Amino acid sequence: MRYALLNLLACPMCKEFPLKLYVFEKKLLDKKFKVQTPFCDLYCGLKSKYIKEINREELNCAECVRIDIISGIIICPKCGRWYPIIDSIPWMYPDTRRKHPRIKSKEEEFIRKYWDVLPQEVKSRVDVRPK
Repeated sequence: MRYALLNLLACPMCKEFPLKLYVFEKKLLDKKFKVQTPFCDLYCGLKSKYIKEINREELNCAECVRIDIISGIIICPKCGRWYPIIDSIPWMYPDTRRKHPRIKSKEEEFIRKYWDVLPQEVKSRVDVRPK
């Protein structure tokens, strides 16, 4: 997942925008990209600010798009739902799909793996505890 995706994502349940991002693992891609600055039109995920609040000189969009977020968590500040980023993919399923055994087990595995770095607002909402 790239930071720029936060410019597009809203909570699938309550439609809140922007969402909060916590990054646990990331890597810098070797490939360089030529992009316009600002690359995002509304919200900069890397700076966690609206584009209109950022000085253009503060932006390094060509470097930002090279960062691949391997694992992390996206949290909706309005409804409190959280969505894991697993293997660079945000798992933003609606509540009804999250009950599926395959999805539920992957989320539980994610919680156990990253328990020590999970934000308290997520820990307080889950039934899973580390072993």
